[in-house]
Amino acid sequence: MSDGSGAPYIDMTRPHSARVWNWLLGGKDHYAVDEAAGTKICEVFPGMIDIARQSRYMLARVVRHLAGEAGVTQFLDIGTGLPTVDNTHEVAQRVAPASRIVYVDNDPLVLAHAQALLVGTPEGATAYIQADVRDPAAILRQAAGTLDFSRPVALMLMGIMGLVRDDEQPHAIVRELMAALPAGSYLALYDGCDLDPAYVTAIRSYNSASGVVPYTPRGIPEITAYFDGLELLEPGIVTVTRWRPDPGPWDEPPIVACAGGVAKKP
Repeated sequence: MSDGSGAPYIDMTRPHSARVWNWLLGGKDHYAVDEAAGTKICEVFPGMIDIARQSRYMLARVVRHLAGEAGVTQFLDIGTGLPTVDNTHEVAQRVAPASRIVYVDNDPLVLAHAQALLVGTPEGATAYIQADVRDPAAILRQAAGTLDFSRPVALMLMGIMGLVRDDEQPHAIVRELMAALPAGSYLALYDGCDLDPAYVTAIRSYNSASGVVPYTPRGIPEITAYFDGLELLEPGIVTVTRWRPDPGPWDEPPIVACAGGVAKKP
């Protein structure tokens, strides 16, 4: 959407999930309404900031593994959100400079910041698509301008499918996206889950705010179902803190109310 001048129209009167997430991550690309929504969540569930940051750490570990050990050099990152530290292209191109990344989001503010997302290595490529995850055909059609769908692609759906209601068929959307990718491609996905009642209560409070796109925490079986027909990598479907954590001197990372995994298309 544009304001008529060609610039994207940004509604600063209602919170938006990408901007609230940016606030939770400690970013600066949000408005007072987004901070208010994030603060309300944290009042009910103080662990929300930990979930946001631990999720981001998992994304970096996943991309590092896929671009390194798995040898994937193409990434389709849907629901990318606003630029922060260690965006997908930065992690991937640090490991494999020729990596090609397509970002997808439907927030006009992300479009306004797309230039920051598009700065990558000269050997690789980055692109941004203004689109909605609920329209996979449009995403795939536009992404084909940057990605070669005859070669493996890593589909990144990090924290986005909770914004798709049950009646909008979230699992069917993931199946359609994966069906377009060749054997050897990967699905990387995490989402808020119902492991912590306080988290579910906080999300219900967020959903009650006027004008927000509601978020749906799902159970582990529902998150696992996104990976049907794929070969799950170890350690399977786990909370984001426990997906291949970096070695450290402390005990096993805590369980948080956000879970996912990575799987390969046979």
